[in-house]
Amino acid sequence: MEERERLEAIQRAVDGRTVEVVEDLSPQRSWDCLELGAGAGSVAYWLAGRCPDGRTVAVDLDTGFLDPGRASNLEVVRADVTAPDFAPGRFDLVHARFLLCHLTDRDDVLARAVGWLRPGGWLVVEDPYLLPAGTSPFPVVRRIMRAYSEDCAARGSDMTWARGLPASMLRAGLVDVGYSGLLGRMGGAEDRWAPLLRRAAPALLANRSVTEDDLAEFDALLADPAFLDVPQVTVSAWGRRA
Repeated sequence: MEERERLEAIQRAVDGRTVEVVEDLSPQRSWDCLELGAGAGSVAYWLAGRCPDGRTVAVDLDTGFLDPGRASNLEVVRADVTAPDFAPGRFDLVHARFLLCHLTDRDDVLARAVGWLRPGGWLVVEDPYLLPAGTSPFPVVRRIMRAYSEDCAARGSDMTWARGLPASMLRAGLVDVGYSGLLGRMGGAEDRWAPLLRRAAPALLANRSVTEDDLAEFDALLADPAFLDVPQVTVSAWGRRA
């Protein structure tokens, strides 16, 4: 399934960094955790295992890829995190990855997420910062990524919003704010861009921002063992509720 493939490609590329970030916060066995935009579930499953004496709530608009039977302390909830009546309670950790950048009211959701924390709880947000398409050394990548960026913007996504995450957390009243970055990889056996661009291709072709030849050239480039590019930085930012 195309969407599962896309989500699992993201997991392979970023799960290791997510685990490092959360582990640095010294999670306790009793922590209650909220995973926003749980996707295919890898982070929610890991949190449920890492905090076995607490509960982990995995929330998504589409919960079809989530297995609530993976752990006895895992709760799967189908919900819209932007809805005014979404009030999930208080948690020791709230985590969102590759979610807020796609929400038009992303700043409001971040501010509300602070209220979902217990005093002393941590908010961790991870989102991509797309590097300017024109800086790629590969012409077809420049064309594809420019079209992809424009399509994201037309859908209400802000693929540069992550740069302001640390400041947004400070403005929301969090303390002990920190951040790190993971350079993205385009190319190689575990490339995550092939499934993402396959999903985006119909829209890009429909608005004539790319051609079938562009997509074929891009696929050939991804298959070239000598190809490697850096299309984005994943920004991980965290802060604690005082």
